[in-house]
This record gives sequence, C-alpha cells and structure tokens, in this order.
Amino acid sequence: MSTAASSLKKSPIFRTLGLIGGKWIDAYDAKTIQVNNPSTGEIIAEVPFMGTLETNDAISSASDAFNSWSKLTAAERSKYLRKWYDLIMAHKEELGQLITLEQGKPLKEALGEVNYGASFIEFFAEEAKRIYGDIIPATLGDRRLFVLKQPVGVVGAITPWNFPLAMITRKVGPALACGCTVVVKPSELTPLTALATAELALQAGIPPGVINVVMGNASKIGDALLASTQVRKITFTGSTAVGKKLMAGAAETVKRVSLELGGNAPCIVFDDADLDVAVKGTLAAKFRNSGQTCVCANRIIVQEGIYEKFAEIFSKAVQNLQVGDGFTEGVVQGPLINEAAVQKVETFIQDAMSKGAKVLLGGKRHSLGMTFYEPTIVTDVKSEMLLASEEVFGPVAPILRFKTEEEAIHMANNTKAGLAAYIFTNNVQRTWRVSEALEYGLVGVNEGIISTEVAPFGGVKQSGLGREGSKYGIDEYLEVKYVCLGDMNRS
Repeated sequence: MSTAASSLKKSPIFRTLGLIGGKWIDAYDAKTIQVNNPSTGEIIAEVPFMGTLETNDAISSASDAFNSWSKLTAAERSKYLRKWYDLIMAHKEELGQLITLEQGKPLKEALGEVNYGASFIEFFAEEAKRIYGDIIPATLGDRRLFVLKQPVGVVGAITPWNFPLAMITRKVGPALACGCTVVVKPSELTPLTALATAELALQAGIPPGVINVVMGNASKIGDALLASTQVRKITFTGSTAVGKKLMAGAAETVKRVSLELGGNAPCIVFDDADLDVAVKGTLAAKFRNSGQTCVCANRIIVQEGIYEKFAEIFSKAVQNLQVGDGFTEGVVQGPLINEAAVQKVETFIQDAMSKGAKVLLGGKRHSLGMTFYEPTIVTDVKSEMLLASEEVFGPVAPILRFKTEEEAIHMANNTKAGLAAYIFTNNVQRTWRVSEALEYGLVGVNEGIISTEVAPFGGVKQSGLGREGSKYGIDEYLEVKYVCLGDMNRS
C-alpha cells in the first residue's frame, strides 16, 4: 500500500462506514464495496454497500433532526457552519491527499478543491443571517401582510466523483444554513472524502442526524429518496440521463429539484483575441481534472484567420503537460476515473478519425498504463462528430473552425446542453453581444476558470435547473410563506 494511503488510514478523519443519526454503521446485510486508487488500482478501503433500508433510516434520522435544527436561530447555525469551515481548513492537507488517493487528480489541484469546497461553508455560514422576509403594503387598512422564508425540509443530496468534496459542500452549506437537514449519497467511486468531511461536521458539533451519509446501491438509494414523503427536495450533480430520471421520479411526491447536469462547453477564440491569454485560458478550461468536469471546454471553436497559429501554440503548451500519479511533483494531469472512461474517449477519437478529423497530438493511452491517457488535440473536427456533439469527459481538445461571429454563436448554441461557455476576444462590444447571445448559464470572457462561491452556478436547457452558490443558491432550499393578519384595528 502507498505511503499516502498508510498514513491517511491512521488519521482520525479517515472513516469507512456510513453515517446515520450521528452513528457510524455498516450495511445491514454487511455487504461492502471496494474503493480503488485510479492511479495504481490498489484497494484503499472497503465501504458499506447500502440500499433501501439504510436510506429510509437516514431519512427518518434527518426528519427527526429537522425539528430541532430548523428552530435554531440563524446565528446559532452560522456558528456551527463556521466551526465546520475552520476544521476543514485545519485538515486541508489530509483532505487533499484523500481526494488525490481516491479520485486521482494532482495534489495541488486537490488542495485547490478543498479551498473551493470550504469556501461554500464559509459563505453560507455568513448568508444564514441574511435570509430576509418582506412586509407587503396591505390592500385593506385592518390587514397586515408579510412573507416568511422557511427551510424546505429534508434534502436528498446526490453528488458525483469528479469533485468529491466541493459538490457536497456546495449543496450541504446552503441547506444547513437555512435550517434543512440532509441525506448525502456520494459516488461509490469516491466516498472517503465525503465521510471525512462528515466526520469534521460531527467534530464541529453539528447535531446527530443533521448530516447523514449513505452509499452503495445508487438506484435503490435514489429510489428511496424519491419515494419518501419526508424528503422535500432532491439536489443532484451528474449526468443528464440520471437527472431526467430523478426529475421524473420526484414528480410522484412533487418534490423540489435542482439539477446540475452535463455540459458541452464551447470555447470561442476570435481573430482579435490575445493568443497567449486564449491558450492559457483554454488550457485551464480543458485539461483541469483530466478533462473530467462538466464545465470543461468540450469544443474549441477558432476563427479561421488564426486557426493554424492557435493550434500550433496550443499544441506546444499541451505537449508540456506532465502526466502521472497525483502525488508526484510537477504532475498536472492524473488518470481518468476508470476503464469505462478511457473506452469512451477511445470511441470518440475513433469516430472523429473515421469522419475526417486529424489527431495533432496524443490520441492514445499513456505509456504509464492503467487509466492514464495522453493529452490530446484533434483538428478538423466537424459538428456531426461525437467529439463535438457529446461530452467527452477526458483530456481531448477538439478544434473546430468558423468564419463569422454569427456562425460561432450558432455553432456554440447548437446543442441540448447549456452549462458553461468561454469566449476570447479583445473587442468590448463583441464581448457584450456574444455573452448575451450564448444560451448558457455561465460565460467566461478571457478567463478559463470562472467558478466561485459568490456567483451563481448552473445551466439552462438540458444542463439543469436551479443555481448553486451565491445569494441565489440559498433560495433553492427555502419555501416562501405568505401570512395575512386580519382585524388589526380592534383595540
């Protein structure tokens, strides 16, 4: 076993059991599932393979805790969240190592995720105290009308493997801030980060049952969350296909849903762009987390006047990306999450080549073996190729060509997805025109990394519903209640 794994196993935040009602428990039938290091294939730990029964108990626990947690003052909940934030930051190194160990991303990137994930807890600790209602001018003199905002109730939070800490805190932070309790279902590929983060919540004094964690049989856990009338909201980050199933399932009990689903991000580089800025920004937007993010630049759309020059400078930059185990100094690209992910990339490359695309760089598995894949650039990509029409979720940069601004906007919007988009230009008027014309929830201008806790994150079209982060993100966990007081003139 690796040195990192051995030392982490001795850490008090290393947990391998589910969390229900403040107690660490096994699956009721004692079934387990292995957690592997994608860089080496080694088994890091075994965790419970839970299902319907455990999920129902977690829901009951969250429902019981809701009665007291929702009645605390905003200031009290704020203090708990602040303590949790402080503990996450105090254990930043261990959490970063844990992310690298089970997810594969380079340690520097993993530590960046801890900062980013913790920022949501800090932000919503502050925002808890700013959930304001309204007084409405009454239509009759003897009435008083006012609006309260109250927590929606128990929340089912289903999170993915690509950001095993940040995708949890981005949901749990606002939920707890306004008085909701949660049942978290992390990915079975990366549960250890979730469990460590939950352990720190307990250490922060957050009461038992406010946060519960179950993992294992995804469909049974999901079905139990959907079927329960106690669960009043589902929040999910993941594939569009699963998001559609959850949305349909939530209709049975008319639950609130917020969905952050797949993307097909265009990255438009205009002739007038600063090429150094465009290459740096595109590199960051494309190759972060080995291309395994929903806001990755999936299509690099370059104006014909600079197409060849951009491809040349970009390929020189990509050639210098060091691939390897995330714990190795200087590595900027780790492995893909599993074999299925590599096979998907291979299918997309084969499809593109069979339709006339050219591999400028990479295009095959890395000599390191396992699920490592070479950073890849493909040119002469057309919109009908899989690389342009679907999310590759790997370190592959397809470059498409366009002539006019109108054509670039049409190409960018010609997709069912609408999460993130990027444009590179030095023309201020074009910045406004194109930003407004793009059918996306997030637009980065001359910048490849745009996510922050203070801005709303979410998509349009089939990229989802609702927003996470910022003051807008807390509304997803609140119900608006109107109260009318009558007979106010009686003495």
